[in-house]
This record gives sequence, structure tokens and C-alpha cells, in this order.
Amino acid sequence: MKTGILGGTFNPIHDQHLALAVKAHDKLMLDKVLIMPSGISYFKKNTGVLPAETRYRMCCLAADEFPYLEVSDIEIKRSGNTYTYETLEEIKRNEPSDELFFIIGSDTLFSLKSWKCPDKVFSQANIVVFQRPEGSVDVSDKILDTIEEYKETFDAHIILLDIDISDISSSMIREKAARGEDISMFVPRSVAEYIKENGLYHE
Repeated sequence: MKTGILGGTFNPIHDQHLALAVKAHDKLMLDKVLIMPSGISYFKKNTGVLPAETRYRMCCLAADEFPYLEVSDIEIKRSGNTYTYETLEEIKRNEPSDELFFIIGSDTLFSLKSWKCPDKVFSQANIVVFQRPEGSVDVSDKILDTIEEYKETFDAHIILLDIDISDISSSMIREKAARGEDISMFVPRSVAEYIKENGLYHE
């Protein structure tokens, strides 16, 4: 079984997140992609982040129309800080024969070596890195240099994929929702309706 993992705060999940999951599934012929809302990230202040169960529910609504997307509650059920290497260890314990593909954006690539136990992250999963196809030469060179560094230091297996990155962001969606604007062009309609019906992000 080839399993993709797309983690994030998902506050809220939006169409660009889904585009990453779909592209990884199609390009790498994955059997499934786990959408994994985060618990307490030691990298982020969680001010303004909706409760985990609410973000989880929105992820379930977003994933519902894709038969190969599954929403995982592994990280939101864990107490204390969330560390990716522990998540990967838990998935491996539950499905030891699965080949894992951890999906990230190119910005995240540069910070991977500062994560908790990066060697355990690289040893347990292939890293799938999305970059803009129209990215500047300098950025592309930096990505390639970083990949080479991780291969030499951690024996990492890194897969580079291109994707058209839109200007959609969760913060922009939250601001629009707070003003009562229509957000259905940025998130699945079911998510937009859930946000509106529950008055989420209103000040």
C-alpha cells in the first residue's frame, strides 16, 4: 500500500490543500492520501486556531467527494506537542508494510532539518515536495541544493513535483468569512456551508 500524508492546521482546509493531495495521488499512483489536521504544533502559536474537532469535521466534509482521501485523527488525539516523526512511527506500527509519502510545500523543505528528530522523519517516509513550475532559478537552485544536502546527511528520498500554486490562503479565507463574504470559490461548498451555518471565524 502506498500512502500519502498531507498534514496541516487546516484552519480551514481549502481547494489548494486538496489540489496537493489529488496531484500527489495521481502522479505517484498512491492508494490513499491521509488528510491529517494537526494537534498542538510546537512551531506555532495556536491563537485563533479553531478546536481540533471542528477542523477535523471540515476536513471530513472536504474529503468526502474523493474516494482515496481519508481523514486521520492521529495528531489531534495526541496530548502535548505534535511531532511528525511520532506520527510516522504510529502509522508504521499500524500498517508496517505501507510505503509512506509525506507531502509538503517547498517552503517547508528548508525547515525540515530543524524538526524534532529529522533523521526519523526521513527514514520512515519519502518526502514529496511541491514547487511552483514558474519558480525563479535562484529558488529552484536552493531547493535542489537542499535536497542534495538532505540526501547526503540523512540518506533522504525526496520527490520533487510541480504544481500551480494559487494565492488561496487560510488566513485570507478566515478574513473573508469574518466579513460575511462568499468563500465557496476557495473551499468545497460543503465546507463553506459548514463555516456559515456555525458562524465560524466571526469576531
